[in-house]
Order: sequence, then C-alpha cells, then structure tokens
Amino acid sequence: MTSDPTSSSSDPGRVRRAFLHIGLPKTGTTYLQHALWSNKDALRDAGMLLPGRHRRRHLLASLDVREDPKLARRPGDVAAPWQDLVDECRDWDGDVVISHEFFGAASSEQVARVVGTLEGFEVHVVVTARSMTDLGLSRWQEWVKSGGKLGVDEYPQKQGYDPVDEWGWGSFDLASVLERWSAVVPPAQVHVLPVDPRGAPTDLWHRFAELVGLDGSQFPVPEMPKNRSLGVVEVELLRRVNPLLTDFTSAGDRGHWIRGYLGEGEVLPAGREKFRAGEAKHRELTERAGRALEMLENGGYDVRGDLSLLEPSPLGDLRHPGEVRDTELLDAALVTIGNMLRDVRSLTRERDRALHERDDLARRCEELSERAGSGGIRGAHRLRSLRAAVTRYRARKLGEHT
Repeated sequence: MTSDPTSSSSDPGRVRRAFLHIGLPKTGTTYLQHALWSNKDALRDAGMLLPGRHRRRHLLASLDVREDPKLARRPGDVAAPWQDLVDECRDWDGDVVISHEFFGAASSEQVARVVGTLEGFEVHVVVTARSMTDLGLSRWQEWVKSGGKLGVDEYPQKQGYDPVDEWGWGSFDLASVLERWSAVVPPAQVHVLPVDPRGAPTDLWHRFAELVGLDGSQFPVPEMPKNRSLGVVEVELLRRVNPLLTDFTSAGDRGHWIRGYLGEGEVLPAGREKFRAGEAKHRELTERAGRALEMLENGGYDVRGDLSLLEPSPLGDLRHPGEVRDTELLDAALVTIGNMLRDVRSLTRERDRALHERDDLARRCEELSERAGSGGIRGAHRLRSLRAAVTRYRARKLGEHT
C-alpha cells in the first residue's frame, strides 16, 4: 500500500518519499526549479530536502543516470553526481525532491537502477505535461535556439529512441516517458500535472507543492526573466544562420552565444507570430498525444488537473516556417545586424574604459615605485608585484567581457 503523496511529513511511522520531477521540457520546469532552489533553506525547515549544492548538480545527475558520455566533458565534479545526491538523501530523515527535465529520457533499466539506489524511500514520479501538438513546436524552437539546423517537420533529428538524446522523442513524448517510468514505478505513484501555457506559473507551483505535501503560498517565488519565444520569421532566420556557425560546437558556445545571445537576447527582432508544423508532422504529434491520453485515462496514473489540456490542437491557419518569404528574412537580418553593431559599440567602449583604468592604475603604481627609490627596494618590489597583479586582473576581467 502506498502512502498519500500529500500527507504531512510529521505523520509518525510514515515512509520517506522521494519525488523525482522528470519533465517534460517546456512545461514550466524552469519555473518550478527556480521556485525550489529559491526556497531551498525554507523547504529544508519544512522537512523537504532539495539535495545538491546548486541546481546544476541535478542536471549532472540526469546525465549520470542516462549514462551520457558528455558528462565527462562537463566542468566541475562529475565523478558520481547521482550518487552524491543519493548519499545526501540517505542522511536525511524526511522527504526529498529532485528535479530536472532530462531525467525523463531514461530507459526502464536506468529507471530501475535509480529506484534501487533510493532503497528506503517510496519513489514518486512527477511529470508536468502539455499538448503534444504545441510541445513539439516548442521543442523544435528550443532546439534551433541551441544550434539545430533542420526544419520543424524533420525534428527530432533522430527518429529512434536513445536515452542519451535529450532532444529526441524519448525526452518529450509523454506516452513514451510514462511507459518507461511506469514499468518500474507503479502508475499510482506517477503523478501527471497538465499545464496550461496561458496560466499563471504560480498556479503550477501551488499544484506541485500540494502534491509533495506543502503549501506553496508559504514559499514565495522571486520573479525571473521570461523565456523569450521567437516568431516564425525569427526562428527560421536563426535556423538558417546555424549552419554557418561551424566553430560553435561546445555546449558552452551553443548555450551562451546561439541560445543566450541570439535566441534569447535582444538581438533578433521581437516577432511573435506563431507557426505550425506540416500536415504529416501534425498528424504524428496528434497520434502521439492520443496514445498518451489513452494511457492516462485507463492506466491508473494519478492525474492532477484538467486532462483536456493535453488534447491535441487543430492545425489552424498559421504559417509554416517554410512559407516565410526571403524579403521577411532580409528585413529581420537587417534589424539583427543593426542591433549587433550597437552591441559591438557598447562592448568596445566598455573595453576601452577598462584598458584606460588599467593603464592609469599601472602608471600610478610605477610612480609610487619610483618614489620609493633605492632606499626602499623591498617596498618597490612589493609595488611592482602589485602592479603586475593589477595588470593580470584587469586583463582577465577584460577577457570576460570580450
């Protein structure tokens, strides 16, 4: 018999629970993680552990669980990030929560190992979900913002399941995720929260908190920047630029420059025109949505919210990215070039100011060194060391801004 997932942590004799929030991507996961990490200490005081030194540890743990070879190339302590979280959980006498959307792509065998390491905990899986016809478009846009080059109808790039592929079907096809995770965790302990993209994010946080046995209103969530959504012209422009960025191959380059600067900065025009997939892709997304709905209606899963939010949307009269005219792309590119030139000017001025400050400080250090004279050799040596240290510091800071 499983415990009530909303029961109080103070109930005597209650089994400790581990809540694993595994996605899906683009379903409010970033906001929920922001809410959790902003309240880490308060959650601990309330009896809920959020293990890890910072949120990146959950990302690394998701790579570890899925045996992703890219983990070894990540900076920091990557020896055993999942086990690190588990060890911290074992030393805690209450409930725990772990959250990252990349966990969802794990295979059933990998899920079994996860559950095995959490011996002594009753494992509950939390899945935030939205309509597949909308989610498929959002995932393609995010993929393009991370360097993706194919059109919306060719996404995902790999059609087969691969637990290492955090952009593939296995990461966001709700039916596939449910099938793999419920092969190990009883469906009654797999909790699905349908998400309304038009709803207030605080509503999702309150539902999530209630599920894990907390009152979300007691844990205020600081405001966070909204994830910028591109219009059909802008996302098609970025998709056509990506093949030219041949040396932006690292995760850092893609995240900082393609996604952070181009995709989510203020460089591309602020278009908001929504778009659609082609008819064949829309049918595929609709079929996948139908399979997930059938599983949720008949599979014994714990659905928390309005299941109709997961119904597929009609194709509608929106434009397909392939219908964007070259003149529209040219206009958007001209605006982008203008914005980039302003950024170059601003950064160049900032660099010049930094160089002037460095040179001025070095000159003053030199003057002090000369004043010390031959009678103050030791002091002069210290001043020269100080000057060299200042020069290195300013050069390093300058490098961070260029």
